[in-house]
Amino acid sequence: MKRSLRPIGHEDRLSLVDHLDELRNRLIISGVVLVVAFGFCFWQNHELLRIINKPLTAQTQKQVQKGQGTVGQAVLAQQAIVKTARDTSRALEQLAAPASGLSARTRGQLRPLSEQLQRDVAKIPRHPSGDKPVTLSVGEPFTTTITVALYFALIIALPVILFQLFSFILPALRPEERRATVPLLTAIPALFLVGVAFGYFIVLPAAVHFFVNFNADQFNNLVQANQFYKFAATILLAMGLVFQVPVVILGLTRLEIVTVAQLRGARRYAIVACAAIAAFLPGDVITLLLETVPLYLLYEASILLAAITGRARRRADAATGNGDAGSAAEPAPEPEPDHAEEPTVQQMIDHTDEDLS
Repeated sequence: MKRSLRPIGHEDRLSLVDHLDELRNRLIISGVVLVVAFGFCFWQNHELLRIINKPLTAQTQKQVQKGQGTVGQAVLAQQAIVKTARDTSRALEQLAAPASGLSARTRGQLRPLSEQLQRDVAKIPRHPSGDKPVTLSVGEPFTTTITVALYFALIIALPVILFQLFSFILPALRPEERRATVPLLTAIPALFLVGVAFGYFIVLPAAVHFFVNFNADQFNNLVQANQFYKFAATILLAMGLVFQVPVVILGLTRLEIVTVAQLRGARRYAIVACAAIAAFLPGDVITLLLETVPLYLLYEASILLAAITGRARRRADAATGNGDAGSAAEPAPEPEPDHAEEPTVQQMIDHTDEDLS
């Protein structure tokens, strides 16, 4: 029997088929949202590729300015060719001038050469062509574009997918557990997007700078598109997950697994843990600091939020308790049990009860 997708309460009793039917509907919604997001991302794949290539392009431009790397050396050679061609063109123009002392026939032969040289110089590209990732097979541009579109589609569709997942799980929680969990769950998509933005603007450029310049004089570093996009997606996903630290800590405190006092006492261990997590992410010492400091700030912010929410919950519990005490009527005392027990049928027949004898 087909059921409409509706909120399910904790008291509702559903059969296994109903649960599977609800799960199927929520998976269909998540899949449709992901497909729509993927279609949009594939439509805008040129802009998305430009966005994800921007850290690599910026680093390549810095290398070009210094004449470093394969692209930098190619640009230096290109600039030397352009300069030589322009100098030659100016020399030909001077020789073709009437005051050069050459014969009219010779000057007439030099003038077309000068014009052709100017046209050839204008065809030389002014921007380096090696500031983008390279592909090594015929179909790799297509498959790589599909992969990048899928990465961005997952990021866009993630809030809806998480909402459907939480909507399926929440009915299993008691009302008091739901009140403690819902605010935390709604913060997960926002924190994930903040972590992705932090990874893109802070961590990814620093990591690209480190790896592109590491032993650059010993290698001809050609960045492969497929590997670079996996590298960038790993960083962005890792930072999005790392920014879930406040949710984890608030959840542990609300479930009374840990206390705020314990968290405050574990600050030195938190610093070591943040540094250890940052060490597993790609990058150098600068990147390590850029990742460790925000992680520890998230830890401190989590302690502050846990303390604030804990005080607010205690005040709410105290107010509820006082209100119940003042408004609720005193329960009626239970009647005192009779000293004489009611005789059983057997006692009545046998006349063994003292009151019946």
